[in-house]
This record gives sequence, C-alpha cells and structure tokens, in this order.
Amino acid sequence: MKQQVAFQIDQNDNVATALMELTAASVKLRGDAKQKYILASENIPQGHKIALKDIKSGQQIIKYGIVIGQATQDIKQGQWVHLHCMASLYDERSSQLDVKTGVPQDIKYE
Repeated sequence: MKQQVAFQIDQNDNVATALMELTAASVKLRGDAKQKYILASENIPQGHKIALKDIKSGQQIIKYGIVIGQATQDIKQGQWVHLHCMASLYDERSSQLDVKTGVPQDIKYE
C-alpha cells in the first residue's frame, strides 16, 4: 500500500490537508508538522482536512496558522474536518452546501 500523506502548513495548525484520499490507517505528516505520523480514523477525501488533535465543539479550527472556522461538534484526532463538523468564518454560505457535492441546499430548483 502506498504511504498516505497529509500536509500541515503551520506548527500552530490543528488540522492538516490530505494530499490524497486517506483511508483509516497511518498517515505521514509533511510540512511544518510537530509529529511525523497520525492515525486517520475514517476515510478522508483528497484536499480535505484531518484533525491533528481533539477539537471540542466551539473551539477554533486553525489552518495556515490562522483561525479559519469553528467546530460545530466535538472532533476526535484523526477524523475528517469539513462542513459537517465545522462552520467557516470566511464563507457564511458554506454551511448550506452539500458536504460531498458542494451543491447548495438552500435553493429550491423547480
């Protein structure tokens, strides 16, 4: 099996970005990572975030060394971090998008 890889942009980040689709297994961390490996606890799509530590509901999601959002539920280390468990601080509409397809859920097409 090819080594799974995620990228931590800044040492203060509590998420890293999946450089490929991840499965529930060991993931090598590259970039400005404090640790060398993390265990993914579920499948995570390429380009999405993996939690580097436990994040409680209401806590900040940090990427690029800055706050990008807030957890809307408890997130365990190794879990997928996306619109289903966080709210973006930069895009108010993102909470209305389908997690997998990105299709707006707040618009009715007839």
